Amino acid sequence: MRRRLTLWAFIVLCVVGGLAQDADTAHIDSMHFELRHVTVYGQRPYAEVIPAQRLGGKQLEVLSSHSVADAIRYFSGVQLKDYGGVGGLKTVDIRSMGSNHMGVFYDGIQLGNAQNGQVDLGKFSLDNIEEVALYNGQKSDIFQSARDFGSAGSIYLRTRYPKFATGKRDNVNVTMRTGSFCLANPSVRWEHKLSPNVSLSLNSEYTYASGQYHFRYRRVFSDGTLAWDTTAVRKNGDLHAFRAEGGVFGASNDTRWNAKVYYYDSERGIPGAIVNNVWKRAQRQWDRNFFTQGSWQHRVSDRYSTMANVKYARDYLRYLNPDTTLLLVDNEFWQDEIYVSTANKLTILPDWEANLSVDYQWNYLNATLVNFVYPTRHTLLTAVATAYTWRGLKMQASGLYTMVNDRHSSRQAGTTVQHHSNHLHRLTPAVFVSWQPWQQHDLNVRAFYKRIFRMPTFNDLYYTDIGNANLRPEYATQYNIGAQWQWKSERGLVSAVRLSADAYYNRIDDKIIAIPTGSGQYRWTMMNIGQVRIRGIDVSTRLSLRLPAGVALDGTLNYTYQRAQDYSNPEDDHYGGSYKGQIAYIPWHSGSAIVNAAWRQLTLNYSFIYVGERYHTSANIPVNHEQPWCTHDLSASYAFSWGAVNGKATAEVNNLLNQQYDVILNFPMPGRNYRLTLKFDF
Repeated sequence: MRRRLTLWAFIVLCVVGGLAQDADTAHIDSMHFELRHVTVYGQRPYAEVIPAQRLGGKQLEVLSSHSVADAIRYFSGVQLKDYGGVGGLKTVDIRSMGSNHMGVFYDGIQLGNAQNGQVDLGKFSLDNIEEVALYNGQKSDIFQSARDFGSAGSIYLRTRYPKFATGKRDNVNVTMRTGSFCLANPSVRWEHKLSPNVSLSLNSEYTYASGQYHFRYRRVFSDGTLAWDTTAVRKNGDLHAFRAEGGVFGASNDTRWNAKVYYYDSERGIPGAIVNNVWKRAQRQWDRNFFTQGSWQHRVSDRYSTMANVKYARDYLRYLNPDTTLLLVDNEFWQDEIYVSTANKLTILPDWEANLSVDYQWNYLNATLVNFVYPTRHTLLTAVATAYTWRGLKMQASGLYTMVNDRHSSRQAGTTVQHHSNHLHRLTPAVFVSWQPWQQHDLNVRAFYKRIFRMPTFNDLYYTDIGNANLRPEYATQYNIGAQWQWKSERGLVSAVRLSADAYYNRIDDKIIAIPTGSGQYRWTMMNIGQVRIRGIDVSTRLSLRLPAGVALDGTLNYTYQRAQDYSNPEDDHYGGSYKGQIAYIPWHSGSAIVNAAWRQLTLNYSFIYVGERYHTSANIPVNHEQPWCTHDLSASYAFSWGAVNGKATAEVNNLLNQQYDVILNFPMPGRNYRLTLKFDF
């Protein structure tokens, strides 16, 4: 009875209030109310189903990093393969799935290498990079090209977008770096506002380094006796590189577009492995990389948006090994790529979206090798994706249809004969889910499943005396479950806390590996006989503090545990076999830490990287064991102003404790080294 009276009283009050409002509308409209000191509390909804690991802005600037490869070392779940020296090859492997399963995107369009599938991240300087982001699975945005759905993990490099202060039409940045290994690295960036909605950016950089550094090489037998202990100088690691890029950016209420041109030209020495008491190698490599790309995005209406991407790339590579005691090699390669993409997003309901993307890619490889087959690859990708949000629940699902058609040619009796060598079509799914159980708490639980594959590269299929045209694709199946919690406060000692953890299981099937053919080690062939199973945990935490005297302290800690086992051959299960062994160069434990302190114009930064014990082959026996290593880096920056000129001076000490270590066996890394950077903004 009491509930009924309460309900009727509420209805009467609503009706009376409504009548009073209608009767006095003119009076209410003429009144003016002023509210002061009103604070609205609420949680910002997660923009991504699976949040990315990111380094950007000031955090990226203060790291002791020169290239993209240096910065990515601080992400959890990542293994960087560094072959030593300033000019050594640097590739990244995420969660032990292999470098070829990583997609690297430059301003939203993938960087490709159909020849060997490797993208050398050491070529990309941080001078023009605004943010580096790492996604496991795929980017949590259905409005993207079909190519974005086609990798087991993705690295997104976002270049600087011109921003101008009020009244300014030009920004100029001049940077000069110098330091150990005879480093000389000047760069210039100019940004110009062509109109209120269109801007221009030009950036160029030159890098020279001798690449010479002292190192100590010490080996101990399994019984503890000393094998050798030598101090020498690492040579043939010099680098001469020039990079230039330009971009035009436009934006209006409903349209965003950009067009870019990129050119990179380098000559480098390849230090080579230290084996058989040979301390100096003579191999050299020349690279010329050019691409031009454009992107256009337009919102047609509140329910429909469209996007188009286009790219042309031309890459040149020359490899020279003048050592005739082994085998004289002087090979040249030319790659061409054409890429066209379109994406169309439709908002079906306010909380339900769908996207259809179609990509076409053409690749061609030319070389000076004898009996080369000049392969051409046509790739058609079609992705259908949908996203649905209901309260704290977000769901995404996608299906990627891939069709690949390979052709190669042979020259017979002075004529060129075309051959159809490979035709493949596959459908691969992905499902992503995240849930925020309580709106008042910033806790997010996420999970995803994805199955994807990577095509064999041109070298895998067609390289003279090595390639195998019958190779099958290499499949990756991923399972992930994790959670993230964060808390922020506008007052007090602690300003922000973030905790994140993920557990995952990955499986690689039909893994492509090289095995020797015949009695010698000079002929190899590629085969599908591999299987790898990976179980791992990634943990990340970040803490931000407000200390007395205006000191801001920020710290990030990452930890990864991985058990990546080789299940390729059950018969190889005896002592010294590789069955169920931890795969090469994957540590069980690894981690990193970054601590940054800022006070007025002064910034101090400490960074730490740890890689635990591992083996350099899947045969986990004592002779193949590799010791753990860690590095400590320190840097200090001071910002100053001279009138209209803003400057910053940075001094760095890298590998502070002079740790002697190898990332890859017999490729010693630099010890303690120094770098000084001066930046001026006009």
